[in-house]
Amino acid sequence: MHKFKEKLALVPTKPGSYQMKDKDGVIIYVGKAKNLQRRLRSYFTRTLTGKTKMLVENIEDFDYIVTSSELESLILEITLIKKYNPKYNILLKDDKSYPYIELTNEKYPRLRIVRNVKKKKNKNHLYGPYPNVYAARKTVNIINKMYPLRKCETLKKSPCLYYHIGECLAYCTKDIDKDIIENMNKEIISFLNGDSHIVEEKIINEMEKASLAMNYERALELKNMLDDIKVTLRKQKIDLNKSFNFDMINYYTDKNYLSIEIFFVRDGLLFGRDKDLIKTMGNTDEELIEFIIKYYDKKGITPKSLYVPEIVDNNLLSNYLNIKVITPYRGKLKNLLDLAEENAKGNLENDEKTLEQDENKRLEAINELKDLLNLKKLERIESFDNSHLFGTYYVGGMVVFDNFIPNKDLYRKYKIETGVKDDIGAMKEVLYRRYFKSVMEDIYLPDLIVLDGGVSQINACKEILSSLNLDIPVCGLVKDDKHRTSHLLNGNLEPIKINEKSNLFLYLARIQEEVHRYAITYHRNIKSKGMLQSTLDMIPGIGEKRRKELIKHFGSLKKMKEASIDDLKKIVPEDVAVNLYDYLQKTSK
Repeated sequence: MHKFKEKLALVPTKPGSYQMKDKDGVIIYVGKAKNLQRRLRSYFTRTLTGKTKMLVENIEDFDYIVTSSELESLILEITLIKKYNPKYNILLKDDKSYPYIELTNEKYPRLRIVRNVKKKKNKNHLYGPYPNVYAARKTVNIINKMYPLRKCETLKKSPCLYYHIGECLAYCTKDIDKDIIENMNKEIISFLNGDSHIVEEKIINEMEKASLAMNYERALELKNMLDDIKVTLRKQKIDLNKSFNFDMINYYTDKNYLSIEIFFVRDGLLFGRDKDLIKTMGNTDEELIEFIIKYYDKKGITPKSLYVPEIVDNNLLSNYLNIKVITPYRGKLKNLLDLAEENAKGNLENDEKTLEQDENKRLEAINELKDLLNLKKLERIESFDNSHLFGTYYVGGMVVFDNFIPNKDLYRKYKIETGVKDDIGAMKEVLYRRYFKSVMEDIYLPDLIVLDGGVSQINACKEILSSLNLDIPVCGLVKDDKHRTSHLLNGNLEPIKINEKSNLFLYLARIQEEVHRYAITYHRNIKSKGMLQSTLDMIPGIGEKRRKELIKHFGSLKKMKEASIDDLKKIVPEDVAVNLYDYLQKTSK
């Protein structure tokens, strides 16, 4: 309080967003307030514990931006959080996104499982989320067997196997009546909205026909399909009078933890649930709003309406998300909201001891590593690794750990320039691109860089940091001849032995495994997309849009290899065209 007394006296009592900074001027926390002066003073006058205490101990300065309304302050807060990724703001758990079932709006529709709905421009025919992935896949399989929808990604030149087994209408060669497609769509949409009786009747009719024709194998397949509908589409009923479609969120907080429970209700049925457990700063109302906004931003799709506890500012959240936000005070919906709170409390009680034990282990490991490397501060760690295809066309991966917890929102993938031929060259390029961006855009820097390697890697890293006038501690994890981590190498290239049974060794090994997994998975994903697509994905400067334009224009890898640089320049910029041409010529030899 004494340090900031004069500056705090000048802070206005208006709404706005504030930004806490550490000794390096890095933004470590972003918040909002109806009254900026009152909120900022509260950090330095009340008794603090846990995460809030750690934050305040690291505050060396603060800034603020006054806004004309609380909604503007919320929008600004979320914008700054997205830009700076402050380490003390809420970090959501990194579970895989729940799948949705998508009925496409194409001329000849397809039914498929999708996860990344955030990139979907048209969301009129998305159903879910499906917490039970098995149920989602079963549902898609059932519908695709019962309705002859298009199955292929792109139309073929002749009918495929699906047409011959009666599961496609051969859209590639036949002119299908629009009414047939529209009727199929209506029945499928009805089914996905919870009304399964049309599909069940169809299966029963087909089963009877198969029995009369003594096709008992087909009849058994249909019976199993009918059983699957009853099992995979079973939802927990809640006694609501209407076919409600909404999400419901409630919370429970205790001992610096905020436990959150999310219910998905579709057509009056409890469709599934999600949960999260985060370290709290003590501002439960604001943290809950921040969580909700981040949660739906990450999912990429919002519900039609959202039910929340009384602590939430409904108007503020409604204006931001552009959906109905409601707090029930009585009746069945209030009972359901109370049930969500009970679940949140149960989740916290079940996990609290484990969380405390994990936190103690992490704190012990952090302090040990700080002592070994003589660091004053150690919260954010970045680690790098490369992967390549037969010694050419490297890709790089960066993972980020905050207090030894992976922060997957900050992971990054890198396509390496085509001229790079070795691991050191690849690492130099990735490091330069990562930290040049920090210098130019004034974004966060880590407290430590952990490299998967020894002397050469550390020297390469220090060379890049020096060229950018950055001073970031570096260390390397060195492996023995059996490819197991043997010791740590500090920035002065001095070996440091670590007890293999210690918590520090386990956490460092986890970072090493994670960055290797991340880089190699990126490469495998590229290769698994197919020869033409994977070839294009390896070229820096070619993203999804340019890849599609190249495939559309040339049609095949062979024609692309025959093209000149001038031909390629018609689709992509000259430098990208040169890289693509050089790579295609090398791989064709």
